[in-house]
Amino acid sequence: MRLLIIIFFLIFSYVNAQKTEKIVFKSANPFALSDIITDLENQQEQEVFGKLTFPHHSSEKEEKYPLIIGVAGSLGWREHHYEYMKMYQENGFATLELNSFKSRNIKSTVGSQIEVTTAAIILDAYSAFAKLANHPKIDKNRVSITGWSLGGAVALFSGWEPIMKAIANNLKFASHLAFYPPCFFDIENTEFTDSPMHILIGELDNWTPAEPCVNFVKRISKDSNIKVTVYPDSHHSFDSQEPIEYNEKGYSFKNCLFKLNSEGDVLMNYLNLPMSSPLMQNIGFLFCVDRGVNLGGNPESREKAFLFSRSFMLDTKKNSSF
Repeated sequence: MRLLIIIFFLIFSYVNAQKTEKIVFKSANPFALSDIITDLENQQEQEVFGKLTFPHHSSEKEEKYPLIIGVAGSLGWREHHYEYMKMYQENGFATLELNSFKSRNIKSTVGSQIEVTTAAIILDAYSAFAKLANHPKIDKNRVSITGWSLGGAVALFSGWEPIMKAIANNLKFASHLAFYPPCFFDIENTEFTDSPMHILIGELDNWTPAEPCVNFVKRISKDSNIKVTVYPDSHHSFDSQEPIEYNEKGYSFKNCLFKLNSEGDVLMNYLNLPMSSPLMQNIGFLFCVDRGVNLGGNPESREKAFLFSRSFMLDTKKNSSF
């Protein structure tokens, strides 16, 4: 009997081990979006990896699964991010935990925002997409992207037409779900993907404020399929189970609105100089950025966000037909 139990355990462990793969691919280290749009071929090469997990009911049969690429925020992968990924797996999706930070030996970018940038992670996401488009168990026509905070910026701007054209790999995300992304941009080129895009953000967010996201959506909605949901009485990371806390290092962008030109340069307030290097970005932040932000969960908003996310991705799975 003991031998049978051991054999059963080994078989069970083996079967479950097959549901997870480490995916390694080549990306690069652009600092600014303009590095992708105007100078992609000259960017320093970077090896990146991610954790690919298949649905709980997956088998060895020849079946292609829809995929959701997940992108963490400035604090790295957190418990509530994994809860979303698990939920998606339980609903028939494969997931990719994109490890842009670990691939570069970075733990956090809070208080600096220069070690790993939105531009670099967008390129990581598309590079992962290109790699997995050839995976025998992934349906390349049903690949979505979601992310939180910094990862929300990736989920949002991976649908920006100048970025998509510059990467030019003929891949298109089926949908984009962005949690509390930075939207404080007066954007010159308002052309985005026609795939469904949605922003979820808290009314009280003083890290990446809600009002600029509402205005951003109004500005680009004429040329795209984007909507926004603002959760009342909710801070940054409202969908976590953690108590509200104050992070003294975090940048507060509540007083910022930067111009973003068609070449992908974010311009300083007043001077209109590109913040396309660490030094110039640090100088530009002096004009409007404060230190100190609040973050933490709101149980009601958390529940609504999980329900919405599940419905949004299931609708994507059902309606995708590229």
